[in-house]
Amino acid sequence: MRIGVIGAAGKIGQMRVATILSEPKAELAAVMDLSRELAERHAHGAPAFTTLDELLAVPMDAVVISTPAHVREPLCLAAFKAGLHVLTEKPLSNTVEGARRIHAAAKAAGRQLGAGFNMRYYPAFSYVKDVMASGQIGEIDHIRIYGGHGGLGNFAHDWEYQSKFSGGGAMWDVGIHMTDMARHLMGEISRVYGVATNKVWKVEGSEDNAMAVFTAPSGLSATYQASWNDWNGYKSMVEVYGSKGMVRGMYAPMRNDLIVMDKPGGAQRRSTKRYFDIAVREKLKSWKTTAEQSFADELADFIGLVEGRKGLRIADGDAGLRAVEVAAALPVSTRTGQPVELDILGAGRV
Repeated sequence: MRIGVIGAAGKIGQMRVATILSEPKAELAAVMDLSRELAERHAHGAPAFTTLDELLAVPMDAVVISTPAHVREPLCLAAFKAGLHVLTEKPLSNTVEGARRIHAAAKAAGRQLGAGFNMRYYPAFSYVKDVMASGQIGEIDHIRIYGGHGGLGNFAHDWEYQSKFSGGGAMWDVGIHMTDMARHLMGEISRVYGVATNKVWKVEGSEDNAMAVFTAPSGLSATYQASWNDWNGYKSMVEVYGSKGMVRGMYAPMRNDLIVMDKPGGAQRRSTKRYFDIAVREKLKSWKTTAEQSFADELADFIGLVEGRKGLRIADGDAGLRAVEVAAALPVSTRTGQPVELDILGAGRV
């Protein structure tokens, strides 16, 4: 598959380029960035451009879009109009309307839309999904989801936390991954009820904390929190509780805990996975090594999505749209004090 990269010179764009170069079933067709010098520096010999028209004139099958959220919509729409498949970073757009237009354009073009929720591929979280599917912990009763960090000091650019560019606050940042994780584990999110607050950083339109209950059509619910004032530092965590045990996945550091029983309240068998190899690698090199591996796994699944393979871990366009719709629903629930009902997307695929 010949793949172009838009936003190739950014931190994430560089990692996306690296994964294409290392994927046997992919070829880097071209790159684009606002600076020709930077585009050429990160093109690895592929054609480098500064305009979308130049990039789209190159024969290719798909594009990876690694730009800020507020400029993604026209790029996605142009790519679909050109007959290309698209893998784009999260969130899909900085507005619900933009995300819906991107989603609709993919459907109309008959092309695949992949949403960049690479945390699905982090070993601790993929382990949770696999344990659930195995039936080891019995019938699933409820899920807990958390993602947080210490707020504005973690951002390299102002646009990353200003709602007119980013879409919103904690729910649109680290929280968007955890919203997708909830849907990935529980099925479609069809009801959102909760409260968002803005008492710490006081950035207009950008919530510091979001606390919610997500409910699936099956009745399964997840409690959720996204935070920008976790003073202990960056962390994400998922806990799934069943009739015969529980499983926990967390990062950073990467870790799993599993409790399994023969019956509710029975004798417990406990196990822990600590991923010392990942901890050492990140210490010696960077957290980027873990992110890049997840991007490589995601790219392989994106190629599989285009090829028509089923049962993949990748987040599709429905997942990308629903995460934005959920993030936009919580302020409505905060304002009205009522749950927000959401339609089931497509066939409710997760």
